[in-house]
Amino acid sequence: MSIQALRNQLGEYAKDIKLNLGRVLEEDGAPSLSKSQIYGIALASAYATKHPDVITATRAETEGVLSEAEQNAAKAAATVMGMNNVYYRFVHLVSDKEYRSMPANLRMNIIGNPGVEKVDFELMSLAVSAINGCGMCMDAHVHEVSKAGINKQGVQSTVRIAATINAAAQSLLCA
Repeated sequence: MSIQALRNQLGEYAKDIKLNLGRVLEEDGAPSLSKSQIYGIALASAYATKHPDVITATRAETEGVLSEAEQNAAKAAATVMGMNNVYYRFVHLVSDKEYRSMPANLRMNIIGNPGVEKVDFELMSLAVSAINGCGMCMDAHVHEVSKAGINKQGVQSTVRIAATINAAAQSLLCA
């Protein structure tokens, strides 16, 4: 299944999502990001939605563009952020602030050595954190990508991709 086939599955109620899905995965629709960054972000976002059709279509779309290392980084970003977003969202939202000073004691070595450019992994992690709604993690990833030279438009493009991929998954669940 391709992204076009996925778009064709979306109902008329998701016309905006169809249009956005066609746009945000193009370099001119995701300013300040390279094609491989766009596709890595899209793939990590697809994994974060947990929707099999979205994952299949996005994997097919990114095949031939993303290296095996980039594909693995997208999986790793979705996986480690699946853990971190729950933990750090809890730490951020719980009223007892003592939890902020307690060590997480969770392994997350992949963040330090993701097997791809660190900035690319951070962009993927930002997208997954946006889908999972962890403000603390989003702040941390925005800080890291900004340090690496990604501008606000690149950050916005990242979150637009995540939002659109997530909306496509939601739309399929509404069918």
